[in-house]
Amino acid sequence: MFVKICGTTSEEDALLAVAMGADALGFIFAPSPRQIAPAVARDIVRRLPPEIIAVGVFRDAAPERVVEIVNGAGLKGAQLHGRESADDCRWVRRRVPMVIKAFTAGDPLIRNAKDYGADIVMLDAPSPGSGQVFDWRLAEGVPDGVRFLLAGGLNAENVGEAIARVRPWGVDVVTGVEESPGHKDARKLRAFVAAARAAEVPAYEGAEAAPYDWQED
Repeated sequence: MFVKICGTTSEEDALLAVAMGADALGFIFAPSPRQIAPAVARDIVRRLPPEIIAVGVFRDAAPERVVEIVNGAGLKGAQLHGRESADDCRWVRRRVPMVIKAFTAGDPLIRNAKDYGADIVMLDAPSPGSGQVFDWRLAEGVPDGVRFLLAGGLNAENVGEAIARVRPWGVDVVTGVEESPGHKDARKLRAFVAAARAAEVPAYEGAEAAPYDWQED
């Protein structure tokens, strides 16, 4: 089970998440209590183990700006969390190592997710970072054959049930591992990662089954 810890704002929290077993870290460049400057993110990323996937999170930013920040900060991917078009998403993907395209739960565009050319598709609550859980039945709109990342109000208490019911490829968490906005809680991090790892892992078949490896791109 792929685990992404988002809303990273400090080197201390980044290294804590890595120590607890995170596969990926998210750095938010969109307006948010967890927003971080590209230069600060760059300094943190330089200190991360090479296997960690550092992702920049954007919302309706100009594609050129997304590419500039991702490559300039040494990130390994972009997460597009707004109403970006399929054309813009594909344009960004041609210029960065990988792309996560996020959709809001209930958005009918999720059914066309494959058109966006993203490596991973995320489904999130209508208010990202709010800690609110959406109706997991809305995940039924995610097309088959895509790497699906589930977000939205997850924590150590509900992530196991979420994985069992939704059967995502991975999970993403922000508020569920924080002591306050932008500041991680070590105990919550440890409990979340342990619960996600212990949950039933979906059995995928075929070429799409392999875990994402950014180094292959």
